[in-house]
Amino acid sequence: MSNNHGNTPAAWTAVVVGLLGFVVSSVGLLFSPISYPIFWVGVAIVAAAGVVFVVMAKMGLHAESGH
Repeated sequence: MSNNHGNTPAAWTAVVVGLLGFVVSSVGLLFSPISYPIFWVGVAIVAAAGVVFVVMAKMGLHAESGH
C-alpha cells in the first residue's frame, strides 16, 4: 500500500472531474422529460476522469511527494 493514500494531484484531479461528471449526469436526469444528451455528456466526463488520472499518473503526478 502506498504511503500517500491517494493524496496526489492525479488522484484529486480525477475525483474532481468525476464529481463534475456525476453532477452533469444528475442534472440531465432532473429535467422533465429526461435530457439524455446531457446525461450522456456527464457519463463521458466520468469516463474522462479515468483517462485524466492515467495520463497524470504517467506524467509522474501520482508519485509520492517528499514530506
